[in-house]
This record gives sequence, structure tokens and C-alpha cells, in this order.
Amino acid sequence: MDRALAPIFDALRPYLTSLTHNLPSPLSSLSVSLLGAACHQTLLLDLQPTTPCLKLAFSKTLGLAIISASSIVKVPQILKLVASKSPAGISFSSYALETLAYLISLAYNARMGFPFSTYGETALIAAQNVVIAVLVLQFAGQGPLAASFVATLGAVGWALFREQVIGMDTLGTLMAGAGALGVVSKVPQIWTVYQEGGTGQLSAFAVFNYLVGSLTRIFTTLQEVDDKLILYGFVAGFALNAVLAAQMVYYWNSPQTAAHAGEIGAKPEAIAMGSSTGAQPKAKSPTTRRRG
Repeated sequence: MDRALAPIFDALRPYLTSLTHNLPSPLSSLSVSLLGAACHQTLLLDLQPTTPCLKLAFSKTLGLAIISASSIVKVPQILKLVASKSPAGISFSSYALETLAYLISLAYNARMGFPFSTYGETALIAAQNVVIAVLVLQFAGQGPLAASFVATLGAVGWALFREQVIGMDTLGTLMAGAGALGVVSKVPQIWTVYQEGGTGQLSAFAVFNYLVGSLTRIFTTLQEVDDKLILYGFVAGFALNAVLAAQMVYYWNSPQTAAHAGEIGAKPEAIAMGSSTGAQPKAKSPTTRRRG
């Protein structure tokens, strides 16, 4: 602490400790469960912050913020799909691969007993991914395949969480593959955007939040989880999320980007299963036409 502020803090400490020592039981229990008994004592009861405990508290705050944001991160994407009834610019294979990777990661983290604040968003994002994947298939005229997709995910999820079906050694191997799978899942989406010369119905909100979230997860993993498999997955995921975010910026004014298609009287092409099905010529670079 800054020496100039130390006298002020020392004067306030008796009043602050009277508050922290009388926290409601639920809040006190939550603090202990998140920070651990030692850092709870140091930060809240003794008011003697140390660097390790401050880093832990910061990491926990970021983790909880990610989990909270993840509950709505893909809602704009869902709303865009429902409003347009077109899967243009969205790769089903990308969402299917990512959802499978999240299922494996969720099971691995839960069964390893890692803090929920370091992985909780995977459950929320996976659920939203399922909704998006089903909508993409539905609007592409593949309704029966959507039902099969949901049933398959349910069966896989059931098996992953049961020790008697999939042992920890096998799950560890699957987790190594899930890291690669999560990275590979971005490739079809990147390719679809490039192939169409625009981002179609892809949500900018989801893309940029993914970028920030994956960067934040690198920090929280370094602070709280001593597992290289998880860390390398987040690093690689951040790199490809950066590519996708760069595409979003590059194609921002493309005629094939839904946000601006109406301004020039064009309609985005329908895309099924991550590949173009339209006959319209592909545009590989964004338009330079100004709005106004």
C-alpha cells in the first residue's frame, strides 16, 4: 500500500473491520468458498492485503464476470437467427465441434474438482450453442438432423460424467483432444466468412465477447488451475478468436454482412452446414461504399 495512504487506512481499519467481522453468514461463507480460509482472513477480517490474495480475488472476480456475461453472450446471435430465419454466414460444423469440446471440458473440470469460477461459462455457452446449431439446421431445412444432433449430445454428455463409463485416464486423453477440437472448431467459421466475403448473420457482440473472454480465461487459468491442457486450449482459442474478430472488422461493410445488406438492397445467401449454397458470386473483400 502507498505510504501516503497508509495512515488513512489505519485510521479507518477499526470501522471497516467492524463491518467485515459482521458480514451475513451467507456472504461470509461465499467469501471463504471463493477465496479460501487464508485469503478470507487476510483480505476481509485482518484487512492486510497481500499480493497473492489480491491476485486470487481479482481472478475470482474476472471468472464470475465471465460466467455472468456468458449467460447472454450468444443471445444476440440467437435473436439474429430467429429474426432473419437465415443461417447465412454461420457454420453448423463450427458450432457442433465447439459444443462437443465444451462438453468434454465441462466434464473434465467438474470431475477434477477445479473451482467452478474457472470453467462455469462452458455449460452456459454450450447450451446456447445447441440452440444456435438447431436453428441453423432448422432454417437450412434439416429439421430431422437437428433432433438427432440434440439426442447425440445428450448421450455423449451422460457418458462423460460417469466414471463407470469413461474413466479419468480416458477423460484426460479426451480433454487433450478437446483442446485441439475447440481450436479446430473455429476453422469452419473462419472459412465460411472468407468464402462468403462477409459475416452474414454472425453476431459481432458474440465474436468480440468471445475474444475478451478467451483472453481473460488465460489469466484466470494461470492464477487458479495448474493444468497445461486447459491453458494451451485457451491460448490457441484466443489466437483463432482474434482471427475471427479481425474478419468481423474487415468485412464490416461487406454486402454479405447482414447489418448492412439492407442498405444496398441485397439479401444474404442461405448457408447450410457451413458451406455456400447460393449462386451469387462470392465477394472476398469488403465494399468501400460509404453509408449515408
